[in-house]
Amino acid sequence: MTYNKLKFGSTIGIIGGGQLGKMMAQSAQKMGYRVIVLDPDAACPTQYVAHEFIHAAYDDAEALEELGTKSDVITYEFENINAKQLQKLTERFNVPQGYDAIQRLQDRLIEKQSIQNAGARVVPFVQVTSPNDLNMAVKELGYPFMLKTRFGGYDGKGQVFVDSEQKLEEALALIQEQECVAEQFLELKREVSLTVTRGLNGEILFFPLQENEHRNQILFKTVVPARVHHTAIAQEEVRKITQAIHFIGTFTVEFFIDENDELYVNEIAPRPHNSGHYSIEACDYSQFDTHIMAVTGQQLPPEIQLLKPAVMMNLLGKDLDLLEDVFASHPEWHVHIYGKTSRKPLRKMGHLTQLTNDIETVESDLINYFEGRQS
Repeated sequence: MTYNKLKFGSTIGIIGGGQLGKMMAQSAQKMGYRVIVLDPDAACPTQYVAHEFIHAAYDDAEALEELGTKSDVITYEFENINAKQLQKLTERFNVPQGYDAIQRLQDRLIEKQSIQNAGARVVPFVQVTSPNDLNMAVKELGYPFMLKTRFGGYDGKGQVFVDSEQKLEEALALIQEQECVAEQFLELKREVSLTVTRGLNGEILFFPLQENEHRNQILFKTVVPARVHHTAIAQEEVRKITQAIHFIGTFTVEFFIDENDELYVNEIAPRPHNSGHYSIEACDYSQFDTHIMAVTGQQLPPEIQLLKPAVMMNLLGKDLDLLEDVFASHPEWHVHIYGKTSRKPLRKMGHLTQLTNDIETVESDLINYFEGRQS
Protein backbone atom coordinates (compact mmCIF):
# COMPACT_ATOMS: atom_id res chain seq x y z
CA MET A 1 0.00 0.00 0.00
CA THR A 2 1.09 3.58 -0.66
CA TYR A 3 0.44 6.15 2.04
CA ASN A 4 0.83 9.90 1.52
CA LYS A 5 1.53 10.70 5.14
CA LEU A 6 1.55 14.35 6.14
CA LYS A 7 4.90 15.43 7.51
CA PHE A 8 5.43 16.35 11.13
CA GLY A 9 4.64 20.02 11.62
CA SER A 10 1.81 19.95 9.08
CA THR A 11 -1.39 21.69 10.13
CA ILE A 12 -4.72 19.98 10.84
CA GLY A 13 -7.80 22.18 10.67
CA ILE A 14 -10.71 21.09 12.88
CA ILE A 15 -14.25 22.34 12.34
CA GLY A 16 -15.82 22.33 15.79
CA GLY A 17 -14.25 23.12 19.13
CA GLY A 18 -16.11 20.92 21.61
CA GLN A 19 -14.72 18.02 23.62
CA LEU A 20 -14.27 15.79 20.56
CA GLY A 21 -12.22 18.48 18.85
CA LYS A 22 -10.19 18.92 22.03
CA MET A 23 -9.32 15.22 22.21
CA MET A 24 -8.56 15.14 18.47
CA ALA A 25 -6.20 18.08 18.93
CA GLN A 26 -4.43 16.40 21.84
CA SER A 27 -3.84 13.28 19.75
CA ALA A 28 -2.67 15.37 16.79
CA GLN A 29 -0.21 17.35 18.88
CA LYS A 30 1.45 14.30 20.41
CA MET A 31 2.09 13.12 16.83
CA GLY A 32 3.80 16.40 16.00
CA TYR A 33 1.06 18.22 14.09
CA ARG A 34 -0.14 21.80 14.43
CA VAL A 35 -3.85 22.41 15.01
CA ILE A 36 -6.23 25.19 13.98
CA VAL A 37 -9.81 25.09 15.22
CA LEU A 38 -12.88 26.97 13.98
CA ASP A 39 -15.84 27.42 16.32
CA PRO A 40 -18.48 30.08 17.03
CA ASP A 41 -18.04 29.75 20.82
CA ALA A 42 -15.38 32.16 22.07
CA ALA A 43 -14.79 29.86 25.06
CA CYS A 44 -14.84 26.50 23.26
CA PRO A 45 -12.63 23.84 24.92
CA THR A 46 -10.47 23.10 21.87
CA GLN A 47 -9.07 26.62 21.51
CA TYR A 48 -7.01 26.11 24.67
CA VAL A 49 -5.15 23.12 23.19
CA ALA A 50 -4.87 24.46 19.61
CA HIS A 51 -2.13 26.54 18.01
CA GLU A 52 -4.65 28.89 16.43
CA PHE A 53 -8.33 29.67 16.90
CA ILE A 54 -10.72 31.04 14.29
CA HIS A 55 -13.75 32.48 16.05
CA ALA A 56 -16.53 32.21 13.46
CA ALA A 57 -19.80 30.50 12.59
CA TYR A 58 -19.62 27.08 10.97
CA ASP A 59 -21.14 28.44 7.75
CA ASP A 60 -18.94 31.55 7.56
CA ALA A 61 -17.51 31.21 4.04
CA GLU A 62 -14.59 33.59 4.62
CA ALA A 63 -13.60 31.86 7.86
CA LEU A 64 -13.79 28.42 6.25
CA GLU A 65 -11.63 29.74 3.40
CA GLU A 66 -9.10 30.95 5.96
CA LEU A 67 -9.15 27.55 7.67
CA GLY A 68 -8.62 25.78 4.35
CA THR A 69 -5.79 28.07 3.31
CA LYS A 70 -3.94 27.57 6.60
CA SER A 71 -4.49 23.80 6.88
CA ASP A 72 -2.83 20.85 5.18
CA VAL A 73 -5.86 18.70 5.98
CA ILE A 74 -9.33 19.48 7.34
CA THR A 75 -11.49 17.31 9.58
CA TYR A 76 -14.57 17.88 11.74
CA GLU A 77 -15.78 16.87 15.17
CA PHE A 78 -19.54 16.80 14.61
CA GLU A 79 -22.09 16.33 11.85
CA ASN A 80 -24.12 19.54 11.98
CA ILE A 81 -21.95 21.28 9.43
CA ASN A 82 -23.48 22.90 6.38
CA ALA A 83 -23.07 20.14 3.78
CA LYS A 84 -22.90 22.58 0.86
CA GLN A 85 -20.13 24.56 2.55
CA LEU A 86 -18.29 21.32 3.27
CA GLN A 87 -18.64 20.33 -0.38
CA LYS A 88 -17.06 23.63 -1.44
CA LEU A 89 -14.19 23.03 0.98
CA THR A 90 -13.74 19.49 -0.37
CA GLU A 91 -13.47 20.81 -3.92
CA ARG A 92 -10.67 23.24 -3.01
CA PHE A 93 -8.85 21.76 -0.03
CA ASN A 94 -7.74 18.42 1.44
CA VAL A 95 -10.83 17.05 3.21
CA PRO A 96 -10.38 13.24 3.14
CA GLN A 97 -13.74 12.59 4.79
CA GLY A 98 -15.52 14.45 2.02
CA TYR A 99 -19.11 15.59 2.37
CA ASP A 100 -21.07 12.46 1.36
CA ALA A 101 -21.44 11.03 4.87
CA ILE A 102 -22.37 14.39 6.36
CA GLN A 103 -24.94 15.07 3.65
CA ARG A 104 -26.59 11.67 4.12
CA LEU A 105 -26.45 11.43 7.90
CA GLN A 106 -27.81 14.90 8.58
CA ASP A 107 -31.12 13.60 7.26
CA ARG A 108 -32.54 10.70 9.28
CA LEU A 109 -34.67 9.53 6.36
CA ILE A 110 -31.77 9.47 3.89
CA GLU A 111 -29.57 7.85 6.55
CA LYS A 112 -32.01 4.98 7.07
CA GLN A 113 -32.61 4.57 3.33
CA SER A 114 -28.84 4.49 2.71
CA ILE A 115 -28.29 1.86 5.41
CA GLN A 116 -31.18 -0.22 4.08
CA ASN A 117 -29.94 0.07 0.50
CA ALA A 118 -26.50 -1.10 1.67
CA GLY A 119 -28.11 -4.37 2.75
CA ALA A 120 -27.79 -3.73 6.49
CA ARG A 121 -30.73 -4.35 8.79
CA VAL A 122 -32.62 -1.33 10.14
CA VAL A 123 -35.68 -0.97 12.34
CA PRO A 124 -38.85 -0.63 10.19
CA PHE A 125 -39.58 3.04 9.49
CA VAL A 126 -42.06 5.30 7.70
CA GLN A 127 -41.58 8.81 6.30
CA VAL A 128 -44.02 11.21 7.97
CA THR A 129 -44.79 14.59 6.43
CA SER A 130 -48.52 14.91 7.04
CA PRO A 131 -51.36 13.69 9.30
CA ASN A 132 -52.14 11.03 6.69
CA ASP A 133 -48.56 9.76 6.90
CA LEU A 134 -48.90 9.62 10.68
CA ASN A 135 -52.01 7.47 10.31
CA MET A 136 -50.06 5.25 7.93
CA ALA A 137 -47.29 4.93 10.51
CA VAL A 138 -49.84 3.79 13.10
CA LYS A 139 -51.19 1.24 10.63
CA GLU A 140 -47.83 -0.10 9.42
CA LEU A 141 -45.77 0.08 12.63
CA GLY A 142 -48.41 -0.14 15.33
CA TYR A 143 -47.97 1.28 18.82
CA PRO A 144 -45.53 2.14 20.19
CA PHE A 145 -43.19 3.94 17.81
CA MET A 146 -40.68 6.79 17.94
CA LEU A 147 -41.30 9.91 15.88
CA LYS A 148 -38.10 11.83 15.15
CA THR A 149 -37.41 14.96 13.12
CA ARG A 150 -35.52 14.39 9.88
CA PHE A 151 -32.98 17.08 10.71
CA GLY A 152 -31.28 18.12 13.95
CA GLY A 153 -32.03 16.81 17.40
CA TYR A 154 -29.70 14.86 19.67
CA ASP A 155 -29.68 13.49 23.21
CA GLY A 156 -33.44 12.99 23.09
CA LYS A 157 -34.33 16.33 21.48
CA GLY A 158 -36.67 16.46 18.47
CA GLN A 159 -38.54 13.22 19.14
CA VAL A 160 -41.77 11.90 20.60
CA PHE A 161 -42.55 8.46 21.99
CA VAL A 162 -45.98 7.56 20.57
CA ASP A 163 -47.58 4.72 22.51
CA SER A 164 -51.29 5.56 22.15
CA GLU A 165 -53.82 7.67 20.32
CA GLN A 166 -53.50 10.26 23.09
CA LYS A 167 -49.91 10.97 21.98
CA LEU A 168 -50.90 11.74 18.37
CA GLU A 169 -51.56 15.40 19.17
CA GLU A 170 -47.99 15.81 20.42
CA ALA A 171 -46.78 13.94 17.35
CA LEU A 172 -48.76 16.25 15.04
CA ALA A 173 -47.14 19.27 16.69
CA LEU A 174 -43.69 17.86 15.93
CA ILE A 175 -44.68 17.24 12.29
CA GLN A 176 -45.70 20.89 12.00
CA GLU A 177 -42.16 21.87 13.00
CA GLN A 178 -40.55 19.75 10.27
CA GLU A 179 -40.78 16.47 8.38
CA CYS A 180 -40.24 13.37 10.51
CA VAL A 181 -39.44 9.68 10.46
CA ALA A 182 -41.44 7.16 12.47
CA GLU A 183 -39.49 4.14 13.71
CA GLN A 184 -40.96 0.98 15.16
CA PHE A 185 -40.22 0.76 18.88
CA LEU A 186 -38.28 -2.32 19.90
CA GLU A 187 -38.21 -4.00 23.27
CA LEU A 188 -34.47 -3.93 23.78
CA LYS A 189 -32.16 -6.48 25.28
CA ARG A 190 -29.03 -4.38 24.74
CA GLU A 191 -27.74 -1.26 23.03
CA VAL A 192 -24.26 -1.63 21.55
CA SER A 193 -21.99 0.42 19.32
CA LEU A 194 -18.98 -0.28 17.15
CA THR A 195 -16.31 2.37 16.74
CA VAL A 196 -14.41 2.01 13.47
CA THR A 197 -11.56 3.78 11.71
CA ARG A 198 -11.15 3.63 7.94
CA GLY A 199 -7.88 4.66 6.35
CA LEU A 200 -7.20 6.45 3.07
CA ASN A 201 -6.44 3.13 1.38
CA GLY A 202 -9.70 1.58 2.54
CA GLU A 203 -8.34 -0.51 5.42
CA ILE A 204 -10.85 -0.91 8.25
CA LEU A 205 -9.89 -1.03 11.92
CA PHE A 206 -12.45 -2.16 14.52
CA PHE A 207 -12.50 -1.25 18.18
CA PRO A 208 -14.12 -3.72 20.60
CA LEU A 209 -17.91 -3.88 20.56
CA GLN A 210 -19.20 -1.45 23.19
CA GLU A 211 -22.22 -2.06 25.44
CA ASN A 212 -24.14 1.12 26.23
CA GLU A 213 -26.87 2.29 28.57
CA HIS A 214 -28.81 5.47 27.91
CA ARG A 215 -30.87 7.40 30.42
CA ASN A 216 -33.22 10.10 29.17
CA GLN A 217 -31.75 9.50 25.69
CA ILE A 218 -28.26 10.52 26.93
CA LEU A 219 -25.42 8.01 27.20
CA PHE A 220 -25.04 7.02 30.86
CA LYS A 221 -22.33 4.36 30.74
CA THR A 222 -20.34 2.14 28.40
CA VAL A 223 -18.95 -1.31 29.24
CA VAL A 224 -16.17 -2.84 27.14
CA PRO A 225 -16.07 -5.50 25.89
CA ALA A 226 -19.82 -5.83 25.32
CA ARG A 227 -21.31 -8.87 27.03
CA VAL A 228 -22.98 -10.16 23.86
CA HIS A 229 -21.99 -12.46 20.98
CA HIS A 230 -22.75 -10.02 18.13
CA THR A 231 -19.27 -8.71 17.30
CA ALA A 232 -18.89 -10.57 14.00
CA ILE A 233 -22.33 -9.62 12.66
CA ALA A 234 -21.87 -5.98 13.75
CA GLN A 235 -18.56 -5.85 11.88
CA GLU A 236 -20.20 -7.35 8.80
CA GLU A 237 -22.99 -4.75 8.91
CA VAL A 238 -20.35 -2.00 9.08
CA ARG A 239 -18.52 -3.45 6.07
CA LYS A 240 -21.79 -3.29 4.09
CA ILE A 241 -22.31 0.33 5.12
CA THR A 242 -18.80 1.37 4.10
CA GLN A 243 -19.49 0.02 0.61
CA ALA A 244 -22.39 2.47 0.31
CA ILE A 245 -21.24 5.54 2.27
CA HIS A 246 -17.83 7.21 2.07
CA PHE A 247 -16.01 7.18 5.40
CA ILE A 248 -12.46 8.15 6.24
CA GLY A 249 -11.31 8.45 9.83
CA THR A 250 -13.16 7.35 12.94
CA PHE A 251 -16.92 6.84 13.02
CA THR A 252 -19.34 4.87 15.17
CA VAL A 253 -22.35 2.73 14.28
CA GLU A 254 -24.97 2.30 17.00
CA PHE A 255 -27.04 -0.89 17.14
CA PHE A 256 -30.11 -2.23 18.90
CA ILE A 257 -30.36 -5.85 20.05
CA ASP A 258 -33.98 -6.79 20.61
CA GLU A 259 -35.46 -9.41 22.92
CA ASN A 260 -35.23 -11.96 20.09
CA ASP A 261 -31.45 -11.38 19.99
CA GLU A 262 -31.68 -9.72 16.56
CA LEU A 263 -29.25 -6.92 15.70
CA TYR A 264 -30.45 -3.71 14.00
CA VAL A 265 -28.50 -0.64 12.89
CA ASN A 266 -29.85 2.38 14.75
CA GLU A 267 -27.78 5.32 13.55
CA ILE A 268 -24.30 6.40 12.52
CA ALA A 269 -22.07 9.14 13.93
CA PRO A 270 -19.51 10.12 11.23
CA ARG A 271 -16.84 11.11 13.78
CA PRO A 272 -15.43 9.93 17.13
CA HIS A 273 -18.19 9.10 19.58
CA ASN A 274 -18.99 9.36 23.27
CA SER A 275 -19.12 5.56 23.63
CA GLY A 276 -15.53 5.28 22.39
CA HIS A 277 -13.94 7.51 25.04
CA TYR A 278 -12.83 4.51 27.13
CA SER A 279 -10.26 3.78 24.39
CA ILE A 280 -8.01 6.60 25.64
CA GLU A 281 -6.93 4.44 28.60
CA ALA A 282 -8.19 0.95 27.75
CA CYS A 283 -6.72 0.46 24.25
CA ASP A 284 -3.27 0.70 22.72
CA TYR A 285 -4.61 3.40 20.39
CA SER A 286 -7.54 5.70 21.17
CA GLN A 287 -10.32 6.47 18.70
CA PHE A 288 -8.79 9.95 18.39
CA ASP A 289 -5.32 8.59 17.66
CA THR A 290 -6.58 6.42 14.82
CA HIS A 291 -8.73 9.24 13.46
CA ILE A 292 -5.71 11.53 13.18
CA MET A 293 -3.65 8.70 11.71
CA ALA A 294 -6.30 8.09 9.06
CA VAL A 295 -6.89 11.68 7.93
CA THR A 296 -3.14 12.39 7.82
CA GLY A 297 -2.48 9.31 5.67
CA GLN A 298 -0.66 7.13 8.16
CA GLN A 299 -0.86 3.36 8.03
CA LEU A 300 -3.30 2.08 10.63
CA PRO A 301 -2.28 -0.64 13.10
CA PRO A 302 -3.35 -4.17 12.10
CA GLU A 303 -5.75 -4.37 15.05
CA ILE A 304 -6.76 -2.63 18.24
CA GLN A 305 -5.65 -4.25 21.48
CA LEU A 306 -7.97 -3.92 24.47
CA LEU A 307 -5.42 -3.61 27.26
CA LYS A 308 -8.00 -4.16 29.99
CA PRO A 309 -11.81 -4.27 30.25
CA ALA A 310 -13.32 -0.93 31.22
CA VAL A 311 -16.39 0.92 32.43
CA MET A 312 -16.87 4.49 31.22
CA MET A 313 -19.37 6.85 32.88
CA ASN A 314 -20.54 10.14 31.42
CA LEU A 315 -20.20 13.16 33.68
CA LEU A 316 -23.09 15.55 33.16
CA GLY A 317 -23.39 18.89 34.91
CA LYS A 318 -25.47 17.37 37.69
CA ASP A 319 -22.82 14.67 38.20
CA LEU A 320 -20.05 17.23 38.55
CA ASP A 321 -22.11 19.09 41.14
CA LEU A 322 -22.20 15.94 43.25
CA LEU A 323 -18.86 14.28 42.52
CA GLU A 324 -16.15 16.83 41.83
CA ASP A 325 -15.18 17.02 45.51
CA VAL A 326 -14.38 13.28 45.64
CA PHE A 327 -12.37 12.80 42.43
CA ALA A 328 -9.09 13.11 44.31
CA SER A 329 -10.13 10.21 46.56
CA HIS A 330 -10.48 7.82 43.60
CA PRO A 331 -7.17 7.41 41.78
CA GLU A 332 -8.65 4.37 40.02
CA TRP A 333 -10.91 6.75 38.10
CA HIS A 334 -9.40 8.30 34.97
CA VAL A 335 -11.30 11.60 35.03
CA HIS A 336 -11.60 13.83 31.97
CA ILE A 337 -13.09 17.32 32.37
CA TYR A 338 -13.80 18.97 29.04
CA GLY A 339 -13.40 22.59 30.10
CA LYS A 340 -16.82 23.92 29.13
CA THR A 341 -17.54 27.23 30.84
CA SER A 342 -21.30 26.79 31.19
CA ARG A 343 -22.44 23.95 33.45
CA LYS A 344 -26.00 22.68 32.90
CA PRO A 345 -27.57 19.66 34.64
CA LEU A 346 -27.83 17.51 31.47
CA ARG A 347 -24.85 18.91 29.57
CA LYS A 348 -21.90 16.59 28.96
CA MET A 349 -19.08 18.05 31.03
CA GLY A 350 -16.66 15.13 31.14
CA HIS A 351 -16.31 11.38 31.60
CA LEU A 352 -14.48 8.92 33.78
CA THR A 353 -13.09 5.50 32.93
CA GLN A 354 -12.11 2.70 35.28
CA LEU A 355 -10.07 -0.27 34.06
CA THR A 356 -10.86 -3.57 35.75
CA ASN A 357 -10.81 -7.35 35.51
CA ASP A 358 -14.09 -7.42 37.44
CA ILE A 359 -16.55 -5.57 35.22
CA GLU A 360 -19.70 -6.56 37.12
CA THR A 361 -18.42 -5.32 40.49
CA VAL A 362 -17.02 -2.04 39.16
CA GLU A 363 -20.13 -1.39 37.07
CA SER A 364 -22.36 -1.97 40.10
CA ASP A 365 -20.16 0.13 42.39
CA LEU A 366 -20.07 3.08 39.97
CA ILE A 367 -23.82 3.01 39.38
CA ASN A 368 -24.48 2.84 43.10
CA TYR A 369 -22.02 5.67 43.68
CA PHE A 370 -23.67 7.91 41.08
CA GLU A 371 -27.20 7.09 42.20
CA GLY A 372 -26.35 7.19 45.87
CA ARG A 373 -24.90 10.69 45.64
CA GLN A 374 -28.01 11.86 43.82
CA SER A 375 -30.54 10.44 46.30
